[in-house]
Amino acid sequence: MKKILLSLIILLTFSQGYSQTSIFNELLQKHVTKDGIVDYKSFKTNETKLDDFISYLEKTSPASSWSENKQKAFWINAYNAYTIKLILGNYPLKSIMDIKEEGKTAWKIPFAKVGGKTYTLDHIEHQILRKDFSDPKIHVGVNCASGSCPKLGNTAFTEQNVEAELTRLMKDFVNDSSRNKLSKKKVQISSIFDWFKDDFTKNGSIIDFLNKYSDTEISSKAKISFLKYDWTLNGK
Repeated sequence: MKKILLSLIILLTFSQGYSQTSIFNELLQKHVTKDGIVDYKSFKTNETKLDDFISYLEKTSPASSWSENKQKAFWINAYNAYTIKLILGNYPLKSIMDIKEEGKTAWKIPFAKVGGKTYTLDHIEHQILRKDFSDPKIHVGVNCASGSCPKLGNTAFTEQNVEAELTRLMKDFVNDSSRNKLSKKKVQISSIFDWFKDDFTKNGSIIDFLNKYSDTEISSKAKISFLKYDWTLNGK
């Protein structure tokens, strides 16, 4: 009887998580274009649905029994959902950089509640995602709601799709000429590759990393420079 009850609890928890992620996926599909442009005005009309997903996050703690992919997907979705919530709470605005609370920037405001604890966006990104998973593709998963940021995917991450989606988003980002300008002898790349250089060079150089995803073959001796970051809101 205990085994049956435990199985039912696990099944119920899985079903709830799956249905809640489906809600977030539906919102992204509806309000984010394939190019990552967010219609925040229309998103605002669906904010109660986003609140349903956030309510699920508030009550859910990733279990150690979850697979690495499931935990990674959960935390990236949490980061993105709370970033969108923060933008909607301050909309209309021109940039996430305009958001300040008690002198704190958007990334340092303690407002993201997960499993009964309160986090900053910085903590989720740097102390959980980057620290625990050591995957440079996380940088195209979490979204900073800005023009130069890798595009926000319009699909919610799941245990099953997270690896493929992050790979797709990284390939799109590296080959997006508005964010990275690549040629054989010279590359002008996103400042993300500068700010988080250690993440991208654990298994080789920056050029080695780019060549894993680039449609253009880049010489190992190519000249590298970094582009100015555009913090304009990634909205219509």
